[in-house]
Amino acid sequence: MPERTREFGKYGARGVKGHELVARRLDELAGGIATPVTVRRGWMARLHYLTRSPHARAAAREAGLTVTDRTLDAWLAGRRAPSRKSLGQIEVAYRTVRRANVARYLLGRLNARGRGTRVEIHPLNQSQVPRPRQRFLEFRALNVRHWDAIVDAWARGDDAALDDAWVEQIVDLGSQWGQYEYCTNIGFAA
Repeated sequence: MPERTREFGKYGARGVKGHELVARRLDELAGGIATPVTVRRGWMARLHYLTRSPHARAAAREAGLTVTDRTLDAWLAGRRAPSRKSLGQIEVAYRTVRRANVARYLLGRLNARGRGTRVEIHPLNQSQVPRPRQRFLEFRALNVRHWDAIVDAWARGDDAALDDAWVEQIVDLGSQWGQYEYCTNIGFAA
C-alpha cells in the first residue's frame, strides 16, 4: 500500500485533503444559519440558538463562549454589540454546538441501516503538472458503510482523527487509494 503524500503540489498539482472536503460537506448537510456572523441578524440568530435553554448555554460555554451572563443579556437585548473577537467566539461556539446537535441524525442518515452512502470522489487537478509527470486519475465512486468514526471526529472538530477515519474508508479503493488522498471535490447526500 502507498504511504501518505509528503510533498503534495511539488509539480503543480492542486487539490484539498479529502477529509477537509468531507468536513465541508458534513457542515453543508448540517445546515444552520446562512447569514454571516458579522451582520447583526447573523450573530443574534446564533446567540438565540446558543442561549435558548440552560443546556444550550452550558454547551456554548464548553465550546468556548467565555463571556458573562450579563454581557450575553446585553447583546440579546440589543444594548451592546459583540467585538470582533467575541464574534469569532460566537461563530466557533455555534459551529461546535450545531455539529454536536446534528451528529446523531446525520450518522443515522449516512449509515442508512447498514447500506451506507455512495460517495463520489473527483481526483486532484493536474492541469499545471508537466505532461510527462501527469498520472491517469479517474472519477471514483465508493460506498461508505461505516460513518461512525468520521462523524464523531467531525463533531469533535478533530482534524487528525477525521483524516485517519477518512483514509480508513478510501483504502477500499485498493492500491490506488493514495491517488485520492487529495481531491478537487467529494460529494455525497444524506
